Amino acid sequence: MTGETPDEVERALLEARSLLESTVAMHRGRSVREQQIAPVEGGYTAVLDAAERLIATAARTIDIVHARVPERDELPADETRSERDLIYGASESVAIRMLSTPRLIDEGFVREQLGMERPVAIRVAKVPPLQALIVDGATGLVVTESAVGRRASLIRAPDVLHTLRTLFESVWSNAVPAGERIVFGGRDRAMLARQILGSLRAGVTDEVAARELAVSVRTYRRYVAEIMTLLGASSRFQAGVRAAELGLLPTTPTSSGGGPANRA
Repeated sequence: MTGETPDEVERALLEARSLLESTVAMHRGRSVREQQIAPVEGGYTAVLDAAERLIATAARTIDIVHARVPERDELPADETRSERDLIYGASESVAIRMLSTPRLIDEGFVREQLGMERPVAIRVAKVPPLQALIVDGATGLVVTESAVGRRASLIRAPDVLHTLRTLFESVWSNAVPAGERIVFGGRDRAMLARQILGSLRAGVTDEVAARELAVSVRTYRRYVAEIMTLLGASSRFQAGVRAAELGLLPTTPTSSGGGPANRA
């Protein structure tokens, strides 16, 4: 992590997305051939077709931002492909990175990649609703939401690609490796971890939190230390920051009045 707070990173991302969208809109008003920005028409099937062709041409790198789920009415009933399936069309020598949001991360896919000889590098961060594919740093496919609905663009304009690559690298450097989301094991263990994180966020004392969890203070502190280790945190505050980035915190803060078990 750098010195930036999650709020500062998210604000920077929103500003970067706004810049990207305005740049694309500006270029669309000029000659498409001259500026090398072309709208992808024909619905979401056309977007998948364009992505499939781009991935097949990749020689070195593929960077993916997966922070937007297509609406149901975007996908025809007979469309069986998914963006994840398309990745397997890349050459084995191509390095692939994927950014996803905590809500959209597919933990089954993460586990699958951990067993691969050349896995997709997956990180999790707060990213505005955006789909993007950057191939060899030279061609991009971007799907964004605007006031007039979905917009998909195939991009070869250097200045727009620079904006997109800058956005990706900025988020990637602050993102959390996706494998860290699976460290808590089974459902019961994950629930216990969330309850403890909720207590830490609420500022509940160790004694009160241990009583609410029906464990000894010593056991509770051991749990806290273990969670800090799993999150790579050197302090309880840092553990809270990391947990928020991973989407692990309960949606409602806990307090000594109701008990974390009732609020997680």
